[in-house]
Order: sequence, then structure tokens, then C-alpha cells
Amino acid sequence: MPTGFLLTFEGSEGCGKSTQIQRLCARLESAGREVLLLREPGGTIVGELIRHLLQHEKEAAGMTPETELLLFAASRAQLVREKIQPALARGAVVILDRFLDSTTVYQGIARGLPMESVRAINDFAVGAMRPHLTLVLDLPCEIGQERIRTTGRELDRMESQPLAFFEKVRQGYLGLAAQEPERISVIDASLTIDQVEAQIAALVEGRLHAL
Repeated sequence: MPTGFLLTFEGSEGCGKSTQIQRLCARLESAGREVLLLREPGGTIVGELIRHLLQHEKEAAGMTPETELLLFAASRAQLVREKIQPALARGAVVILDRFLDSTTVYQGIARGLPMESVRAINDFAVGAMRPHLTLVLDLPCEIGQERIRTTGRELDRMESQPLAFFEKVRQGYLGLAAQEPERISVIDASLTIDQVEAQIAALVEGRLHAL
């Protein structure tokens, strides 16, 4: 039976996830692995429509935290069943730019929604599925915000939150990592791009060889 591998990347805005994900995908593909790269919210037709509503629809500026939580879960439920489960069944490495930990941290911890509700909705959306490995790219919030500003692009709805919000996000991720050290590894994203890449490669290759 093929053995798939589900790897998720997490972290606050500006932590460098996109760069590291692209580098890891290229590394794994050059080693002959089938890699499926997906993002949240998104990854399916339904999910991409939800993504636009969550991040870019100006008329959705007044969206409540409860609505936000349910929309993320809806995108995730579609992605798990339409893309992730079939890919894992055929033995692919599935790399996700965000997954259920984002909802736990952003909507549960930073937005202050009841954690029991967040957990129940996460569980309903993904069933028994959990990542084999989660990498949290950790960066001081001020540095992350400065990185975003230097791009010169317009901030989306999530990126426009105040600094105190992202402080809660950062501490939320670190708290999750302390609770689940076997699944979640924290990477110092303030290191150079090459240093971060090397740490990620070592962690991922070690887990893949252990399958």
C-alpha cells in the first residue's frame, strides 16, 4: 500500500512560508517524489471562492469571527475530501500552506472564540486527518510586518490586523508546539533563507525516511 505524507506549514504573516514551501517542493520533486502543493483557504474551486471572500472582498470587512471560522472550515472540508485524501491514498507528499492549526490560533486564540467550538468544527471539517509533520516558521511580529510592508502590495483583510493580534497568533503557535512536540517543530525564521531551508530539509527527510 502506498504511504502518503501530509506536511503543513504554519506561521504568522511575513514569516517566509511561501519561499520555503517552493524550495522544499523543488527539492522533493528532484528526488523523485510526487508532491501536491495546496493552500488554505483555497485549493479547490469552492475553496478559492471562499478565499476571495475571506481575504479580498471589501464588502466583507464586517465579517464576524464566527462566520470567519465557519468559512475556513468549509474550504478545508472540501479540500480534504477532494484533493488531500486521494493524493495521500496514492502515496504523494501533500504540502499545505496552512491547515487546521491556523484556525485554532487565528480564530480560537487571537479572535477569542471558544476553543471547544473551534476544536469541534475543526474535527468535523477534517475527520480523523492530522498532519504527519507541522512546521511553524517563527518570527518576531515586528519583523514580519516590516517584511510585508516592503513588498509594497496592498494588504489583505487578515494581514491588516493590528500588531497585538499577531502577537497572540505567534504565542498561540508556540503554545501548540509545546503541547504537541512530536508533530509540531518550530523553525527560527529570522535565520537566512538558506539556513531555514536546510533545517526544514533535514526535518522532512528524516520523517520521510522513517515511513
